[in-house]
Amino acid sequence: MLAPTTLLGFAAMIALTVAANLMLKLGADVPETGRVFFGVFGWKSVAGLALFGCGGIIYGVLLRRVPLNLAQVFAAAQFIGVVTAASLVLGEPISPARWLGIACISFGIVLVGLTAQA
Repeated sequence: MLAPTTLLGFAAMIALTVAANLMLKLGADVPETGRVFFGVFGWKSVAGLALFGCGGIIYGVLLRRVPLNLAQVFAAAQFIGVVTAASLVLGEPISPARWLGIACISFGIVLVGLTAQA
């Protein structure tokens, strides 16, 4: 069983990477006049990169506490978060193939969680 602080850390890492993906997507459509960083990035893209950095720092700390294969399962949950957030925030549809992917990842998370002590 994972400690509550470890689970909270994974939740924070997933939330940060989902937010980072959204910010990068929103920043990708900025016109050239809004690209203030190196003429390439708008402020939303830079914020997205910063959020990825924060998520990466948390992930690095979490890797000290859990085996890599267990950490990677939680990292895979980002897919579920990004697909769901893109649907809710950006109005992107969730295709049947993505629903199948969500189901497979969810099953994998449960399976690895149940066998984490084995």
